[in-house]
Amino acid sequence: MMHCDFSLPSECTLRKAVSLDTWSIVFVVFKARLDLNQLRWQQFWVIECDGCLVAFGQLRKFQLAQELGSLYVVKKWRKQGLGNFLMQHLISQATQPLYLKCVNHQLVNFYVKKGFVPVEFNDLPSSLKYKFRLSQARKKFLNGFVVFMKYQVGFDGNIERELLLKENNIK
Repeated sequence: MMHCDFSLPSECTLRKAVSLDTWSIVFVVFKARLDLNQLRWQQFWVIECDGCLVAFGQLRKFQLAQELGSLYVVKKWRKQGLGNFLMQHLISQATQPLYLKCVNHQLVNFYVKKGFVPVEFNDLPSSLKYKFRLSQARKKFLNGFVVFMKYQVGFDGNIERELLLKENNIK
């Protein structure tokens, strides 16, 4: 398994979200056009720097699976390892097979480097098929871009990464 030690800048802390974070999270999720379904502050982890919420992500619970969702880093704080740190933390907190839905070409490569592999809609657990059905319809009928991915323990992200991207016509 790919293992990287990421650390936070000294002025930042990782913590479980609290109810006071709800509106900040909802506002950013809406503004960034992320999935507004199932936003439960209890499932979020946040990174706070100098007293401001600058990154967050959640682990949604489903029957026999979890979904990594709403991963976001405020623009000013990008390229400082916060997304990597938060992603590794969320992966470490998962207690069931971990999936995600990616609707951005550039982010597929990011997730593959972190150990996620593309999976077909039909290979998703039934609880996630129900949730992702609209995304699948968008892909099928509106030519929208969506890739469903699963965290693969032991995936090293090098040669396999190139093959997966090629197989899925992702550049």
